[in-house]
Amino acid sequence: MHQIFTEFSVLLIISAFAGMLSLWLKQPVLIAYIIVGILVGPAGFGLVSAHDQVDLLAQVGVVVLLFVVGLKLDLQHVRHIGPVALATGLGQLTFTIIFGFILTYAMGKSVMDAIYVAVALTFSSTIIIVKLLTDKREIDALHGRIAIGFLIVQDLAVVIAMMVMSSLRYGDESDLLQLLVSIALRLIGISIVMFVLMRYLIPTLVARMARSQELLLIFAIAWGTGFAAMGEWAGFSKEAGAFLAGFSLASSVYRDAINARLTGIRDFLILFFFIDLGSKLDFSTLGSETWPAVVLSIFVLIGNPLIVMAIMGYMGYRKRTGFLAGLTVAQISEFSIVFVAMGISLGHIGVDVLGLTTLVGIVTIALSTYMILYSHPIYNHISSWLSIFERNNPYRELNKENLHAKDSLPDVLVIGLGRYGSTLARGLQKAGLEVMAIDFDPENFRKQHRSGMNVRFGDGTETEFIDTLPIQKTQWIVSTLPDVGANQALMHALKERRYSGSVAIVAREEGDQKLLKKLGATTVLYPMNDAVEYAIASLSQEIAMKKKGDIDE
Repeated sequence: MHQIFTEFSVLLIISAFAGMLSLWLKQPVLIAYIIVGILVGPAGFGLVSAHDQVDLLAQVGVVVLLFVVGLKLDLQHVRHIGPVALATGLGQLTFTIIFGFILTYAMGKSVMDAIYVAVALTFSSTIIIVKLLTDKREIDALHGRIAIGFLIVQDLAVVIAMMVMSSLRYGDESDLLQLLVSIALRLIGISIVMFVLMRYLIPTLVARMARSQELLLIFAIAWGTGFAAMGEWAGFSKEAGAFLAGFSLASSVYRDAINARLTGIRDFLILFFFIDLGSKLDFSTLGSETWPAVVLSIFVLIGNPLIVMAIMGYMGYRKRTGFLAGLTVAQISEFSIVFVAMGISLGHIGVDVLGLTTLVGIVTIALSTYMILYSHPIYNHISSWLSIFERNNPYRELNKENLHAKDSLPDVLVIGLGRYGSTLARGLQKAGLEVMAIDFDPENFRKQHRSGMNVRFGDGTETEFIDTLPIQKTQWIVSTLPDVGANQALMHALKERRYSGSVAIVAREEGDQKLLKKLGATTVLYPMNDAVEYAIASLSQEIAMKKKGDIDE
């Protein structure tokens, strides 16, 4: 046991320094994790022998990853994906699967291998794209919103693909019609179960769990792993079960709070998946996969953006928007590797397909990261060649711009709905301002929500939750949090996100003013002092009026 603990500590230390190096190179850390797995595995220095423990953590990491993806697919968002996201997503999926299959099969792979590779090439990394767009402050830009839309389509497609392929456990031994009927019946059964859970059980259950932030986190992980186990038992995969678990909570008002709490755990556990992947790569087969990996990487880096630009241009978007959105699909994702790994566990394909997919993943993720980071300079150099992808009248983009300009956005964000915070928020509303309020106390949240206030459940100091708020479009943020440390965390998060608006913070002690001003607070409010001063002024006025009345008499 002591040796296993030591191995884990060494593994984490190496991963931390490798991640730091990848950030310096402006690369996603998952590439560094795969390389760490290669270095510490049998093909490298053989530093880790606790393969069963790493494999278990890797499986839990995949479950949490798919759970978080499902958690983000709110039914309201699915209904309003929009024609361009749906058309672009389905068009890119169809194009990549057909031509990816033809390319892979032409390079000597079997039909089943070619199917898995072709499907794997269709998925783009939601985690990487969202992170890059957030860092560039483009998540709310038109191309950012469209990209998130067709990433949702891809996320739905990967789960459907996992369900279908995991149902092919017996290969050609099963009658095709019987297999399709079996899949349809199971999907209908799952839909009924999900409807009942989401309608009658989940709202009450999650509301009770939300009374404690720690309990809410434990419940979310238990719910995800439980569904994953049931998904495998039902004949699908644990990945599909985990996705459905997240999806069942996606319409809950506690979704953002759960997601913020799970993000760090997801990033920690998925580390072990990529390390496990790197340690299991068979380098004796990778040499023969080099040229197929180069061909498929070029196909993904060039073909996927071109089809997105073509579809968006046809639908009435400018070439610039199509180009910036198209770059977000110029790589394959962690789901591609998870999908192929599932095929190996089902006995459909060999490990050589995993090696090929991993090589394509490393190449496309590395290159597309730089393409997205420097998307605007690249566009400026090649924009004259992209006119073929733009109509004379990009009518749809013009309409989108007009509609987006009319969107109602909050003037003030109030964090903390205690007695002072809720009174302040209602007062600002009465003054005619658009107010969005934040609180992680379930009782306060429900009370204000029932009163008609625009309120979100979550911790206003958690960076992942802050990323879900429209802070860049909000003029003022008011924190009524009583703890100075919480306000420090909030100001640090706002500074990281380059928030340019004004911040007012409620201080409980006069000595906190200098610290809060130093952190960047525009205004410091003193509820006790303000109340005392108001009381003094009010009483003084009444006493003076009373005295005057007595004198007149």
